[in-house]
Amino acid sequence: MSTVSSSTSTSNVFSAINSANSSSSTTTSSSTDTQDTFLTLLVTQLQNQDPLNPVDNAEMVSQLAQISMVSGIEELNTTLTSLVDSLGDSTAVQAANLIDKTVLVEGNNLTLSSTTTDGTTTSTAYGGVTLASDADTVTVTISDSSGNVVQTLSLGSQSAGDIAFSWDGSTSSGGTSTAGSYTFAVTASSSGTAVTATALEYATVEAVSTSTSGVVLNLSTGDTASLSDVKQII
Repeated sequence: MSTVSSSTSTSNVFSAINSANSSSSTTTSSSTDTQDTFLTLLVTQLQNQDPLNPVDNAEMVSQLAQISMVSGIEELNTTLTSLVDSLGDSTAVQAANLIDKTVLVEGNNLTLSSTTTDGTTTSTAYGGVTLASDADTVTVTISDSSGNVVQTLSLGSQSAGDIAFSWDGSTSSGGTSTAGSYTFAVTASSSGTAVTATALEYATVEAVSTSTSGVVLNLSTGDTASLSDVKQII
């Protein structure tokens, strides 16, 4: 009958498991497979141990506790993965409620809309700015689709944070711009020192999709944004 020398311990069982796992890099062992392999090797070792120098009970209990802990961690990871997927689906469903809603996000598009009431036509476009710090001068420069400047708005002194502005479609030459898409740029300063200013655009959410980075909002301007990019919902 073959025998296992007294130098063999349950730590060799884990070495055998690691060796078996590393030999197949394209296959991930499940918690059940790991336990079955461990128990098979342990039973084989017990059957062939040296009766004069058996495996230490304390060491065996310790290794059994370790294999249980590994199994528990794997099951916890599986549960967490399932929970994350569930939360992602829930977030996508909630985001779907934003479809057809107007949101304020980072961007420099400006949509001029016209309405006629009792023969009077009114044009309006809305945009926003985020100031990193207080500014005594904030200027918005509006350009048409060809890049030609049509109007320059002075927003005066503004505090740090998000601010909104509107444009009535008037041009610097005294005319009125036609309804459509425009772009704008923002500059700001305080006592002659430039202040960081970020342009914000109002856009309608047309669709919601998901990606590896999370939920994505598809906007009427052709841009996309994440939920965390939304600064305001109208």
